[in-house]
Amino acid sequence: MLQTAEEWIERLGLRPLEDAGGYFRETFRSDETFGAESLPARYGAPRTHYNSIYYMVTPTSFSLLHRLKTDEIFHFHAGDPVFMLQLFETGTGRTVRIGNSGEEGVEPQVHVPRRVWQGMRLEPGGKFALLGATVAPGFDRADREMGERAKLVKGYPEFKFQIMNLTRPG
Repeated sequence: MLQTAEEWIERLGLRPLEDAGGYFRETFRSDETFGAESLPARYGAPRTHYNSIYYMVTPTSFSLLHRLKTDEIFHFHAGDPVFMLQLFETGTGRTVRIGNSGEEGVEPQVHVPRRVWQGMRLEPGGKFALLGATVAPGFDRADREMGERAKLVKGYPEFKFQIMNLTRPG
């Protein structure tokens, strides 16, 4: 049984996701494509039907705040629980716990609606968390916007501490 982040990274062939944090590997991408005319105008180009990835966070590598043009579903696979911050366009937000403990308030699967800022970190003391994520239509870098610390703190002042811990300075 795999016990450490390093063992999982090697076994699954994960690599650093330099621009967004964490480790990942795409596990599937549909070989079918939606034409641009079949998609909402926000995409502006064809997209594959869907894709899925493995995604891992460690104590030193976390998911930076970002948002997608597409809904995303996370599935917890192994390790320790994470806190996910979600910031909505309405100016509100929430923290979601993702894990497989079965405790009240800890969910093994979480939906992130499109255009919602999201970022996650291990809960204190955690060693790693391995999740899967599925996006439909399939992920394209053009569909991701990285969060800027100052703008997010200004727009969501009650979440300043979490934003500071899920963004880079500058």
